[in-house]
Amino acid sequence: MDEQSMSFDLLVVGAGPAGLATAIRMAQLAQQAQQEVSIAVLEKSAAIGGHILSGAVMDPKALHELFPDLEQRQPDWGLEVSSDDLLWLRPQGSISIPSLLRPASLDSHGCRVLSLGNLCRWLAAQAEAMGINVFPGFSASELIYQQERVIGVRTGALGLDREGQAKSNYQEPMVIYAKSVVLAEGARGHLGKEVITRFGLDQGKDPQHYALGFKELWDIPSELHQPGKVVHTLGWPLSEQQSTGGGFIYHQQDQQLAIGLIVDLNYQHPDFNPFLEFQRFKSHPEVAKLIAKGKLVSYGARAIAKGGWQSLVKMDFPGGLLVGCDAGTLNPARIKGSHSAIKSGSLAAEAIWQQWQSQASSTDLELRVQQSWLGDELYRARNVAPAMHRLPFVLAGALITLEQKILAGKAPWTLSDPIPDHLRMKKRDQLPKLGSPVFATDRLQSIYHANLQHDENQPQHLLVADPSLAVGRHWQDYGEPATRYCPAGVYEVVEHQGELRFQVNGQNCLHCKTCDIKDPSGNINWRPPEGGSGPNYPNM
Repeated sequence: MDEQSMSFDLLVVGAGPAGLATAIRMAQLAQQAQQEVSIAVLEKSAAIGGHILSGAVMDPKALHELFPDLEQRQPDWGLEVSSDDLLWLRPQGSISIPSLLRPASLDSHGCRVLSLGNLCRWLAAQAEAMGINVFPGFSASELIYQQERVIGVRTGALGLDREGQAKSNYQEPMVIYAKSVVLAEGARGHLGKEVITRFGLDQGKDPQHYALGFKELWDIPSELHQPGKVVHTLGWPLSEQQSTGGGFIYHQQDQQLAIGLIVDLNYQHPDFNPFLEFQRFKSHPEVAKLIAKGKLVSYGARAIAKGGWQSLVKMDFPGGLLVGCDAGTLNPARIKGSHSAIKSGSLAAEAIWQQWQSQASSTDLELRVQQSWLGDELYRARNVAPAMHRLPFVLAGALITLEQKILAGKAPWTLSDPIPDHLRMKKRDQLPKLGSPVFATDRLQSIYHANLQHDENQPQHLLVADPSLAVGRHWQDYGEPATRYCPAGVYEVVEHQGELRFQVNGQNCLHCKTCDIKDPSGNINWRPPEGGSGPNYPNM
């Protein structure tokens, strides 16, 4: 059967801040040169912004650069930060860290507290007004190559059953060709992972490191709401479990509170349960007092690429570029990635435009990033993530404060973190027993608030290479950690006719990709399900 096909000059995979910025900047360059350029953006979510989850406190400088007339365009960008605080949490209390001792990178002055999903919806509207084709509900299933050059993507088929057979609503895949393909899938994108491996884009780099970020939105009483207030937390509960990360409490507009916990995925204990730690975080008096009379609106989770400068892969590959979290542009010191994603997309468009004009074989994006404020920002923060991963907390904090406050990020040393997160996990018999959190909530109750939409009768998108490994060595050595690190209860070990069976409940998947990152043997491969499937996050 002949496949349907379309052709564009530029194809962007992913309608997040990086992808939309790439498309918009390219359209601006074409308009300035009075040239016609065809641009398409594919988005796997049923609606733009439906899969976007971020804290989010955004530095608006990259958005101002993209739109010099930003104020006149009336963006949907929330509230200006009114105050910020850093709390050291103890089990029943907290200590406010004086501003003198806070890392300069956590200063949120001039930033915006916003819904990144809403901002992406606004960006998509700007893009469409410029003639850019934005296609939600279409997943880019695989890359199309001509020899060793990417020339397009094939979308996923719609209307297949579990066995891969066509149902009555079957729609065949479409091939989309392009002069240049930009991958902006977010952290651990499956196509990004493919080109990084195929073209060795991570050679000479530290492995990418990740965290799992949880977030909930709550409607709270007006007397408890402080518009624009930003609070970050350290310490409890993660400090009790020998893991690293921290929490956040953001007072958004419309009396909504965003609360979350970021858990580094380099933890060692296989019994560690990030979801239960998030529940414990919510039970702390500083959080509980805010949500006690509130209403839970939305829940979600996603992986965060936080390796920083040392893990930033080569962004250029034959036929295209990696941008945003697909490449690893988030600044872990600031816990911010949307401004860097927008900047990387803008730089990518400029690099591609110059490549087209000069007919060069590759772009100069890596050099552009290094010479921009984005490269400078990532370089100055290069030691933050390795220090937190490799040093005791107090020593890491002292080193970070020295570098950021006194040396302004210009330390004469660069730390390395060469061990991938999944190889950090140790066997149960190598570690003392981990205490079980007493505060527990059913994960299924939480994922109800993610507004999941999965047709259960579709091909499995969570590919387990060896199911016997999960109930064999993984069960014996680790108690199969997928049953704990997944924030949506996708994985279970069940007994069937006297034998253990590894059960995958793909319909629960939040597309966080933690399983693709943390499985100790790399036994699980995340692929996008049918286009339009997954969470539908409102206002996240």
